[in-house]
Amino acid sequence: MLYDYKTLRVTVDTGVARVTIDNAPVNMLDTTLVNELHDFVGAVADDEQVRVIVLDSADPEFFAAHVDFGFMLDPAAFGGLANPGAGSGGDESLINPMQKLMLRLRLLPQVTIGKLSGRLRGGGNELAMALDMRFAARGRTWLSQVETRIGIIPGGGGTQLLPPLVGRARALEAILGGNLFDAETAERYGWINRALPAEELDAFVDDLARRIAALRPEQIAATKAAVGAAAATGGDLLAGFTEESKVLGAVYPAPDAVVERARTAVESGMQSRENELDLEASLDRVAQLP
Repeated sequence: MLYDYKTLRVTVDTGVARVTIDNAPVNMLDTTLVNELHDFVGAVADDEQVRVIVLDSADPEFFAAHVDFGFMLDPAAFGGLANPGAGSGGDESLINPMQKLMLRLRLLPQVTIGKLSGRLRGGGNELAMALDMRFAARGRTWLSQVETRIGIIPGGGGTQLLPPLVGRARALEAILGGNLFDAETAERYGWINRALPAEELDAFVDDLARRIAALRPEQIAATKAAVGAAAATGGDLLAGFTEESKVLGAVYPAPDAVVERARTAVESGMQSRENELDLEASLDRVAQLP
């Protein structure tokens, strides 16, 4: 599938779509960028060649600045942003275009990963939080919900996406304080997965993306459904375990090729003490056998 945009650079290789925001001068979430993000999300949802999406920025100082303040002066323009026909299946009549974008990002069948560097304020931070995972360059990444400083509150999902990550008290601190948080603090709060040395970020995310893209699609879908159930069931373990058991049926009993790999592992002594000490590498070796 061809992805051709003005503010996004998209390449697809071995199941990984790498999407780079390139909307000079500061990657503002303006009409063009928001509409193109909507278009990309709508198109990639049905692209069976893509299993992982990595979102990053062409600008090392700005991942995505924030939503264009011009929408404060022209609410009609904000309301007129992209509203593609394909929705979440629920009633979206009372949510705004930015919320729709975050919802559709979260509901994508692919695994979505943010590779963060620079500043993410307001809608830029909401965009990152809507992704499945976030990894940031230590010492070069700052996040905030800045909306209270301009007299409003987050309206692109920030009040809903942040509390499950950091907890109620820290979400209130971030939203009402309107301050920038560095990557180290964000990691400690649970806002991001990890803060990595800048020189290690690309290799770490690329390795993770390739590893996930090599999985069977059924594994990815089942994992996202099961993990999503943990939030949807509100901590009700019986309901959560029921959903996990249901989606497990999509991958187990496993296909013949997977069963044969397990047989090879057992017969080769995989469960020996020596192999168990570095089981991940041992399993990778078995996976590469014909």
